[in-house]
Amino acid sequence: MTQTPNILRIDASARTAGSSSRALTDALIEKLAPNNVVTRDLIEPLPFVTEEWVGANFTDESERTAEQKAELALSDRLVDELFAADILVIGTPIYNFAIPASLKAWIDMIARARKTFHYTANGPEGLLSGKKAFVLIASGGTEVGSDIDFASGYLRHILGFVGITDVTIVAADQQMMKGEAALDQALADVAEI
Repeated sequence: MTQTPNILRIDASARTAGSSSRALTDALIEKLAPNNVVTRDLIEPLPFVTEEWVGANFTDESERTAEQKAELALSDRLVDELFAADILVIGTPIYNFAIPASLKAWIDMIARARKTFHYTANGPEGLLSGKKAFVLIASGGTEVGSDIDFASGYLRHILGFVGITDVTIVAADQQMMKGEAALDQALADVAEI
């Protein structure tokens, strides 16, 4: 019997009703394993990195004060969620040619030296290898993969930076021009996964 994979779902759309990225994520989660999912909905905002957070992060773990440990507690939980997942599913819109600030805040909390990547003589090495990621992107006008798309390439890069190199991107892009056909095609693409 094959074990059901652990899935971490990240939703970054500011919209709940009518969100194309959430519709895509719902469809993929239903297909993969609807009963084994941890959801991190970024509509509940994460804090931004602060001077105190940076100071705590750059202090050796064995030397952190109680205050520094408290400062990193949420980030540690987010990293633990990521390590526990076999599959990462990110649903995000493109806002102003890039990812939403809420998704960037999550990335800043999980991209941590000595936790999710480390430096070697040959440069940085991600510590989250062996995982699969699906990035489900919706946009009104930006064509995913074009010169003005600063979301998909960044997400592929940052996931690779922390060691997740098996990344599939599905896009319902340019919906303002393509209409419902863009989401319909992306849902069909999800069904083929």
